[in-house]
Amino acid sequence: MEADMRVPDRGELVSLMEPLVLEEGSRHRASLTDLALDLSQKSVGLRRSLPASLVSSVADLVRAMNCYYSNLIEGHDTHPVDIERALKNDFSKDVRQRNLQLEARAHISVQEWIDGGGLKEFLAYQVEGILEIHRRFCELLPEDLLWVEDPVTKERARVVPGGLRSRDVKVGTHVAISPAAVPRFLDRFAQVYWKTSKTDAIIAVAAAHHRLLWIHPFVDGNGRVARLMSHAVTLDLLATGAIWSVARGLARKAPEYKMRLANCDLPRRNDLDGRGNLSEEALADFTSFFLSTCIDQVDFMDSLLEPDRLRTRILQWAQEEIRAGQLPLKADRILEAVLYRGELPRSDAAGVAGTGERQARRLVSALLAKETLTSENARAPLRLAFPAALAARWMPGLFPDKSQ
Repeated sequence: MEADMRVPDRGELVSLMEPLVLEEGSRHRASLTDLALDLSQKSVGLRRSLPASLVSSVADLVRAMNCYYSNLIEGHDTHPVDIERALKNDFSKDVRQRNLQLEARAHISVQEWIDGGGLKEFLAYQVEGILEIHRRFCELLPEDLLWVEDPVTKERARVVPGGLRSRDVKVGTHVAISPAAVPRFLDRFAQVYWKTSKTDAIIAVAAAHHRLLWIHPFVDGNGRVARLMSHAVTLDLLATGAIWSVARGLARKAPEYKMRLANCDLPRRNDLDGRGNLSEEALADFTSFFLSTCIDQVDFMDSLLEPDRLRTRILQWAQEEIRAGQLPLKADRILEAVLYRGELPRSDAAGVAGTGERQARRLVSALLAKETLTSENARAPLRLAFPAALAARWMPGLFPDKSQ
C-alpha cells in the first residue's frame, strides 16, 4: 500500500473526459430533450396519482427492489425477502449469505438516508456527496467484503470507506486516470454538472453516471455509488417519490447496460462525433438508453399501481387467505378501506368492518401480523404495507418470486 501511495499525478488533462454534456448544437439534443420531457411528465404524474401514505409504503418496497437489482448487477443475488429479514436482524447461518444480507442492509440504509433528504439533488454531484455515499455504504459492510483482489496480480487491497483510491486500476479495456489526479477530475465533474437547467440536468444524469465510472474514484463500490448518485439526483429532479428505480431496468438489460457504458470510453471517431476527447455519439446513445429505461420503469410502476388492478389483486389475496383460515372474516374490508383512503384511523376500523370494537382490533392485529398494514405507533393511523413475501401476488414482476 505504501507503494500505491507513491503513484504520482501523471498530469492528465481534465479535458480527457470531455464531452461531459451534450452541446446545445448537438444533432442528438432534440431527441434526448423529447425523452427528458416525457420522463419528467410521467414521473410527476405517477407521483401525483398516489396518496402520500401509499407513496411511503411503495417506496419502502422499491428501496428493497432497488437494492436487489443494483447488487444483482454486481453479481450478488440477495432476494428482497432475505433483505427484509436482514432489516429485522434475521440473518442466515451461512457466512456468505449473511455477508450479502449485510451488504444489502448497508445499501438500504444509504438509500433511506438519501430518500429522507440526506443528500439533496445537486449535492450528489459534489465531491463531499460522492464520498459520503461511499463512506456510509462501506462502513456498514462486513470485513470480508472490504477486500478486493486484482484479477491478474492477485494482490489484495482493503477498501477504505469514503477514501479515494491510491492505486492504478483497469476496468475492461479502460485504464483509469492516475489516482492522484482523481480529485482534480472530481472537481471538474462537480463544476459542470452542478449548474444546469432542469431539462439539461435530466439529460445529464446519464452522462454523469458514466463519467463518474470513467473517473473510477474508489478501489471498489463505484457502480453502486454511481447508481445511488443517479437515484439521489432524480429523486428531487423528477419528483420520483422514490417509487420507481432505474436499477431494475438496468439489471434486466445488464449486458446491454455494460456494453453501452464501455462504448462511452471510446475516443472520438471522426469530425462528426463531437468536439471532445471521447465519443459524443456513444454518450448520446447511452443517454437515450438510460432515459428510455427510466421511462420504461415509470410505465411499469404506473401499470402495477393502477388503482383498480391493485385493489383487485390485494382483495383477491385477502379473500383467499380468509377462505384458508389464515385471516379472520371481514379482514378484506379493512384493506379495502385503507386502499381507498390511503390511511385509516384505528377508531374507524369497527365501522368499516361492521363489527364491534373488540373484533375490529382482532382484524387489525391479524393484518399487522401479516405485515400488510403498518403504523408509526399503536395509536397512529393504519396504512398499507407491501411485504416482499407478497410482492409476487400484489406487485407481479417487480422482482422474481422467492420460489423461483
